[in-house]
Parts: sequence; structure tokens; C-alpha cells
Amino acid sequence: MSEYIHSVTDGDFEAEVLKSASPVLVDYWAEWCAPCRALAPMLDEISASYDGRLKIAKIDIDKNPQVPANYGVRNIPTLMLFKDGDLVATKVGLLSKSQLTSFIDSYI
Repeated sequence: MSEYIHSVTDGDFEAEVLKSASPVLVDYWAEWCAPCRALAPMLDEISASYDGRLKIAKIDIDKNPQVPANYGVRNIPTLMLFKDGDLVATKVGLLSKSQLTSFIDSYI
């Protein structure tokens, strides 16, 4: 995982995501999920270019079931973009790199 990507948990989600000064892209994932594993290198690849403008966080839904349940995550990978503590956008499923950057750029 890139140095620009943060791992978050049920315990620190509020502090790391909801109270973040910058927008946060949260990747809901699991180790056994093949599309999640395919998305990970793309997030790593783009993370440096968004440093300072966007925080990228990953939350393992198997180890942290509370936050995904609170936000109604039913399929993974799910990407949620938070700004000022509010959920502003959601994408479900594997995206191409261009779809991913377009999604992010639409909201930051």
C-alpha cells in the first residue's frame, strides 16, 4: 500500500474521515475480493498525484463491520467520497483508472 493511503478502522473512522480537513476517498474492501485487489494498484498509482488535495483511506469490511453497515455497503469494492464530514458521492464496483480519476475530479 502506498505511503499516501491510510488504513482506517471502525474506531478511528470519525477522526480520520469525518473530521478530516481535506476530502477523503474511502475504499471499502476485503482480502478475498478479486475486484478490490484489482482496484488497489490503481489507488496506489494515483495517490501521490492527489496528495494535499485528497486523503485516500481503505477500510477492511471483514475486520471493521460497523462503518460499512452504517453506510449501507452491500457490495465491494465501494468507494465513498466525504467532504466536511458529509458523504457526497458513491461508486460501487471496479472502475478503470480514467473512471476513478474522473469520479474524484468531479468532487474535489
